[in-house]
Amino acid sequence: MIRRYLAPFVVPLLMATLLSGIADAQRGPGNGRGFGQGGQGGQHGHDERHDEDRQLFHFLLTNHEQITRTVRQLPSGVETLTESDDPAIAAKIQEHVRWMQYRVEESKPIRMRDPLFAEIFRHTDQIKMVRVDTDKGVRVTETSDDPYVVKLIKAHAQAVSGFVAKGFPEAMKNHPVPEEVAADPPKYSHPAIAKYGKVVSLPDATQQPRDGSRIVVDVTQGGEPDKLNSALDKVARFVNIYRGAGKKPAQVEIAVVLHGDATLTILNDDAYAARFQTKGNPNLDCLQALHEADVQIFVCGQSLIGSKAKPDQVVVFADVAVSALTSLVNLQTEGYAYVPLGK
Repeated sequence: MIRRYLAPFVVPLLMATLLSGIADAQRGPGNGRGFGQGGQGGQHGHDERHDEDRQLFHFLLTNHEQITRTVRQLPSGVETLTESDDPAIAAKIQEHVRWMQYRVEESKPIRMRDPLFAEIFRHTDQIKMVRVDTDKGVRVTETSDDPYVVKLIKAHAQAVSGFVAKGFPEAMKNHPVPEEVAADPPKYSHPAIAKYGKVVSLPDATQQPRDGSRIVVDVTQGGEPDKLNSALDKVARFVNIYRGAGKKPAQVEIAVVLHGDATLTILNDDAYAARFQTKGNPNLDCLQALHEADVQIFVCGQSLIGSKAKPDQVVVFADVAVSALTSLVNLQTEGYAYVPLGK
């Protein structure tokens, strides 16, 4: 019974997927964003009906000003009425229903990128849908016995009303899961470097860390002498991303090249304190942690001498290079991807 009733629910719901379908057509495979919910029809939801459905969604959003919609709040959900005085638009709405029912019955969903709609699709087995075709469109009652799903239904109804009111601009937005029913907030962790570079684990996200990656971080950013240079914390985050932010840890080689305003962050405690009148070098603890995580640390010799510092004032675990230029060129020649951290 639930499967039979489900298709009408998808009528307003899948109007939101228009943007996804159009974007796929414009950008081509591999250029999506976010977490996405692919189906059996392929990573981007491409199947024998994809092009036709995309055109249908396009038509509905293009003609949103000729569509009216009302929402009546119910204790366990909503009742919506979506109609048009234009017979052609009303017919397209009904055509849309038929094919969305086919997608549900054949397990061929359109890829969902909007967090709210993706969350609703995960709970369709808890939604009861009753649909009645009208002369001008569709009346749908959406209810659930689960309080969480009821809140999702109501949030969805509000979002779809936005599509009808605004068309494409509203369809370009992500619609979050309501805060009061959202999952627990993400927890930060430090997979490899305990005190620096906190990350959130995102095992289902796209563009996962890959084994064998090589990164050279070009650090020129300065900061207040008595505080940690925030660029170093970002390097620690890079390490933690590869060690534990994805679905599984990935091996990575990271090298850091310090020059410009970041040059003197590499001085030992005594030299740094004498230069900046501080109690020591606030960057050394993070630099030591990076070293222990197998990050290579280089400082530009030209910048160092130009700053009136000496190579023997550099901490023991860092290397003085001839220049930042030669370091960056050499490392990129060796296959390191270039990542700048400047001002």
